[in-house]
Amino acid sequence: MQKRWVVNDIASRDLVDKLAASLNIDPVLSQLLVQRNISSFPEARDFFRPSLDNLHDPFLIKDMDVAIRRIEQAIEKNERILVYGDYDVDGTTAVALVYSFLKDFYDNLEYYIPDRYKEGYGISYESIDHAKRRGVRLIIALDCGIKAVDQVTYALERGIDFIVVDHHRPGEMLPPAVALVDPKQSDCGYPYKELSGCGLGFKLAQAFYQKHRKPFEALEKFLDLVVVSIAADIVPITGENRILAHFGLKRLNMDPRAGLESILFYSNIFKKSQPDEKTAFTREIGINDLMFMIGPRINAAGRIENGKTAVDLLLCDHMGDTHQLSQTINENNTERRTLDSSITEQAMRMIRRNPGLKNARATVLFDPEWSKGVIGIVASRLIENYYRPTIILTESNGMITGSARSIKDFDIYDAIDACSHFLEHFGGHKYAAGLSLKPENLDAFTDAFNQVVENTITEAMLIPEIEIDAEMDLPGIEGKFFRVLKQFAPFGPGNPNPVFIARNCVVRGTPRVVGNNHLKFSLMQPEMGVAELPAIAFQQGQHLPGLQAGKRFDLAYQVEENEWNGKTYLQLNVKDIRFPEE
Repeated sequence: MQKRWVVNDIASRDLVDKLAASLNIDPVLSQLLVQRNISSFPEARDFFRPSLDNLHDPFLIKDMDVAIRRIEQAIEKNERILVYGDYDVDGTTAVALVYSFLKDFYDNLEYYIPDRYKEGYGISYESIDHAKRRGVRLIIALDCGIKAVDQVTYALERGIDFIVVDHHRPGEMLPPAVALVDPKQSDCGYPYKELSGCGLGFKLAQAFYQKHRKPFEALEKFLDLVVVSIAADIVPITGENRILAHFGLKRLNMDPRAGLESILFYSNIFKKSQPDEKTAFTREIGINDLMFMIGPRINAAGRIENGKTAVDLLLCDHMGDTHQLSQTINENNTERRTLDSSITEQAMRMIRRNPGLKNARATVLFDPEWSKGVIGIVASRLIENYYRPTIILTESNGMITGSARSIKDFDIYDAIDACSHFLEHFGGHKYAAGLSLKPENLDAFTDAFNQVVENTITEAMLIPEIEIDAEMDLPGIEGKFFRVLKQFAPFGPGNPNPVFIARNCVVRGTPRVVGNNHLKFSLMQPEMGVAELPAIAFQQGQHLPGLQAGKRFDLAYQVEENEWNGKTYLQLNVKDIRFPEE
């Protein structure tokens, strides 16, 4: 697939040089800082040395004071509280966090995760009926609820109050909850808008502790849950999220909760042979591990069976209690991968066989037999092959339900909103959303969505973009450079792992294809002196003939550490290769 290289503008050279001198770092590194709006020594210090003291006052979030008063009232009156959350990683970690925080000093509570297949996304009427039967007087909804106008009204009519703690975009109407804790409300003055649902749950706990003069240190045990939610929900790793992610990773590497530790055991990141033996990880756990190892396994519980299993696991106090639950979740994940592969192949076949679908600017596919639990993953897989906004739909309980995923710079939430008159429900973010509609509206919605995309997307958006931060010649990649570069982590949206260009490169030795079409080779820049570096280009075996022919090429790459046979060395993770004729 063709990719376009977009090179970031070089920031003010004087500012870059001045910052490089004050920090005693390579100008390329100071350029990366300036591109991240860091232009002074104090700002760089805060970036490289995150501090929990720099978290914002939680009471700056609209309705946070009201939420805390209602929780205090429930405790004073010994009312039963239900902690409610979505079935994905963000929702289940949020429920585990808030339930644990309350359980430390209050017993009259329970938690609830809706069944993806029977109840669907968000607040369900079934859950409210369950709460009524259980004598619940207060529901704290996490990672959902900001658009649940009818459901919260239904609960209110039955004597149940709601506190909604959500990070999704509100609709035109707001639910009649006692408190709506959502920084994305237009009249909320909170200085950071991008917290995850679990992150907002942490702010709820922080507010309660702050009001009751409890030590903040008692909350740090929850940071491993917060960083898992940040990674899995793909929220920007900037501002407060970067601070929470930094300390969450520290917590996870030093003293993870038993449930997360057991998931990592089944992910083969332990040296040990039994899940109840305490030992160190084989390497440092990073954001990618949370995205590709922990996150999918937690998600698999809700995709295959019920997300409550994930919360049960996250609430375990001892490794010995986790074995059966983590084994179940691992089995769920194996089944999820099988379904994912099978449905992705079916979807790809549908596109290949239909010229209209193959050449469209958006993908909308429906099959009533597809598993509701994996259609979001399938949408992401299709974007890897057909780079365009994608909605995958299936049938569930007489309704059509779907997951939407988008590409860079295209707001799929807005596109769906423009067709919302055909929908029963929808919600989500700029790049991911969920929706449901009646079967008779499927064709009309599909036509309308395709037309919205056709009218608003540009040709440039439909070509995958590699955003390049700076030009960096290979001889400059050495120990000190990489030690500073590592401190830019944790990487993610808003703070991506920097991509560099090296021009006029040549291969050294014999390049070869390994594994699943991965290209492995060594290279250097002849005009820049001797600096031979190993490189890996995942799924780019198509470039092998050009490398074998000895052609010169430009390289878009990231720098990383690789460990092999007990030795650690720097290598280039190649994002793309361009030969002169291209």
